[in-house]
Amino acid sequence: MNMRQVVLDTETTGLEAQEGHRIIEIGCVELLHRRHTGNRYHHYINPERDIEEGAIEVHGISNEHLADKPVFANVAESFLEFVRGAELIIHNAPFDVGFLDAELARLGIEPISAQCDGVTDSLALARRLHPGQRNSLDALCRRYEIDNSGRELHGALLDAELLADVYLAMTGGQAALGLDRAQPETATGAQAAMAAGRRGPIPVLRADDDEVRGHQQRLAEIAEATGGRCLWHELESDEPAGETSAGT
Repeated sequence: MNMRQVVLDTETTGLEAQEGHRIIEIGCVELLHRRHTGNRYHHYINPERDIEEGAIEVHGISNEHLADKPVFANVAESFLEFVRGAELIIHNAPFDVGFLDAELARLGIEPISAQCDGVTDSLALARRLHPGQRNSLDALCRRYEIDNSGRELHGALLDAELLADVYLAMTGGQAALGLDRAQPETATGAQAAMAAGRRGPIPVLRADDDEVRGHQQRLAEIAEATGGRCLWHELESDEPAGETSAGT
């Protein structure tokens, strides 16, 4: 697994890249060993065309707001530098990837998949984990108790930040759990290690005389029923002197 991941979201002028709609905002959040690094990438982009009214109702970004912003060609290099070599985490990845590939194709640049170390669709992941349920970003925030109270409208950077927390929750939480980033563990392994450190040495409870007699009686019954072929007796006979199977 790539230890560097970039959670990415875009906003656009409309729904179909094939119809000439363009990206107007990119937001990215970096994770390293499943921890937020604090590194972010964010740009508003002049799409060189009008934004559909329906799209404005979703993200609230107006044509006027983008009039003085850079075009995609002017941010492409810095964007690709930020995502290059990372695994991308995107909610409904085919949508964003389609728009990114269209923008890159206009500049004669290879698709985004050639720039990064794979793309994970968090929506597809959520549908596998929660079949038959709502798996929008808002629904997942509610399910995983992630505060999205500031999300009145869609926004690429805010949505990427929320998705990063959702993705970590869906895939096991902050896996390093305060341990050294250079030695990442799975959440299960880290939790077990922490629990072992808290509880100290494991106590050994030895059988009392009554339990030993009952054990020997049960072995005798098994030996009688199997014509003397009791596996426990065979194992005991193979042990070196001074060792018992109860001590291993």
